[in-house]
Amino acid sequence: MNVASSRPPQWTTSLTGSCDDGVLCCITCVLPCITFGQIAEVLDEGHTSCLVHGFIYGLLWTMGCHCLHSCTYRGRLREKYNLPEEPCNDFCVHWCCDACALCQEYAELKNRGIDASQGWKGPPNVPHPVPPMPPSMYR
Repeated sequence: MNVASSRPPQWTTSLTGSCDDGVLCCITCVLPCITFGQIAEVLDEGHTSCLVHGFIYGLLWTMGCHCLHSCTYRGRLREKYNLPEEPCNDFCVHWCCDACALCQEYAELKNRGIDASQGWKGPPNVPHPVPPMPPSMYR
């Protein structure tokens, strides 16, 4: 049995090594509600907009309880890609370093072919079906 194939999926970036994108890191450190909103819109598959998610996150941030909300989306991301709860549970990751967690989650989506800055566009790498042409009297 191949050991590599039996290994569970892993994060594509580490928690502290996910800030290779300096612009993303700066935005996330200054306005984490933007990064969170983009991630949440993708994970909600467009059911709720980035703006709404960002507003909710910002409101919770003013009360100091934003990590209660953002950790649930980390859990959804982990569930979607069967990722391990590392380096500790989702709440602790967001509570200890919310900006690092958001950058890692954003990078994870990007490394899997999803550009969260573009919003929800449907499943990645799936061509949109071409609508059938209506019948024509002239052939």
